[in-house]
Amino acid sequence: MGSDPLSSIVGIIYLVIGVIVASGRGYFTNLNRTMPILSVILAVLAWPLVLVGLDLHFK
Repeated sequence: MGSDPLSSIVGIIYLVIGVIVASGRGYFTNLNRTMPILSVILAVLAWPLVLVGLDLHFK
């Protein structure tokens, strides 16, 4: 009962794109506190929203 290798690859690609988008939008700066780290996690997981202009920076 293993997982489908294709879905695993798609999931990894989704996360890599999320990291690239979040990095390009400045989410990886100032990660010395909890709220910016939560912003990064949310931005990586919801990168399509970041691409359309939604600001997910928590301060």
